[in-house]
Amino acid sequence: MCGEDFMSVLTKIVESDLPARGIVEEAVNTRFECDKSGEIIKLPSGGLPWKSSVYELEHQYKVDVPIKYCLYTDQAGMWRIQCVSVEGKAFENRLSLPAAWRGVRDEDLSSISGIEGCTFCHAAGFIGGNKCYEGVLKMAQAALKIGGQR
Repeated sequence: MCGEDFMSVLTKIVESDLPARGIVEEAVNTRFECDKSGEIIKLPSGGLPWKSSVYELEHQYKVDVPIKYCLYTDQAGMWRIQCVSVEGKAFENRLSLPAAWRGVRDEDLSSISGIEGCTFCHAAGFIGGNKCYEGVLKMAQAALKIGGQR
């Protein structure tokens, strides 16, 4: 049984974590192309184990201003904004999405935020969505501004 557990962990690292790290590293290295603040990264798609790589890469590259948001597509091709949690605290975000957005959906969220194409903001403020990349980027930029990061 121990051998099977070891192989399962090793397989996950080799087939998932290591390839994802390269993708996340590219996103970290090009974060200023995504947004001038450097606090937003863009991944080509979701489903990657990205959080631990973000923490490791921030330490490795001595990132001064921590990354707050990760943008990626979901399986339906919609865009997501997910907050980066405080390292070691899965349920505490570095900067949650604005309180006024939480639990709001679709046109109501677009109206409140002033951003077209919004689809949702989770009630806990850790994830939200938009129909397009430009919209989800605007959500991240607005959240930084509202949160006093700009």
